[in-house]
Amino acid sequence: MKIITSIFDLNKEIKNYKNIGFVPTMGGIHEGHKSLIKASQNKKKMTIVSIFVNPAQFNKKDDFKKYPRNIQNDIAILKKLNVEYLFTPNAKDMYKFKAKKFSLKKKDKILCAKFRVGHFEGVLNVMNRLLTIIKSKDLYMGEKDYQQLYLIKKYLSKKFKVRINSCPTIRINNKIALSTRNKLLNKRSFKKASEIASFLKKIKYRSISHASKLDLNLPDYKKELEKKYKIKIDYLEFRDEKNLKLNNFKNKYRLFVAYKIDNVRLIDNY
Repeated sequence: MKIITSIFDLNKEIKNYKNIGFVPTMGGIHEGHKSLIKASQNKKKMTIVSIFVNPAQFNKKDDFKKYPRNIQNDIAILKKLNVEYLFTPNAKDMYKFKAKKFSLKKKDKILCAKFRVGHFEGVLNVMNRLLTIIKSKDLYMGEKDYQQLYLIKKYLSKKFKVRINSCPTIRINNKIALSTRNKLLNKRSFKKASEIASFLKKIKYRSISHASKLDLNLPDYKKELEKKYKIKIDYLEFRDEKNLKLNNFKNKYRLFVAYKIDNVRLIDNY
């Protein structure tokens, strides 16, 4: 595996490749990331993984500073996976060239975009830059960050003619979704998060047969979860899988949640 830190060096290395699979990450490589890499490799793609903790998508400096980082561990894992290239730019290099700035449309300021103002503008900004550099035709992303996946498809897929390959969320014991932020949880909080995941999964299952009634009861479930687990829920909503509109239960839908547990913010969908 070649580790490349500069845009210039990466461009030299990959300029003759046309069959590139790209997996963007912020490090903390786990089984979820591995599934994206393997999806690329299974399609015989030359795979590039990026690790860049993007400051533009963090609302608070403290959150950016405490975000889990262990580059040496990540490198060891990626080498075992036979990844061809690891791109690890610094912020100065990533933001040194001019690029389009994005503003979300009013209808997209929902879910995390409502509670983390500027977050997705930062995500779209850095993904726009990464795709400008790497010019991959296949991007691999997980469904855990479903709104991020949706917005990148909406704002960037046509511009770069890139195929967005979405991969299922990987869970621990079929419960809590794998996330780098899980490393910030202590054992007690992790156990709570697993129980919350089980509870939310049951809500989704019940909705299949009792959709119209259950939708009215979501505020009650929200209060029950907050009281029982001493958490703060930002949102708990059923939304259409295709366009993220509040759900009418006529099309495929998901249950979206974001909550804070001991000052660690977790998101998920079912």
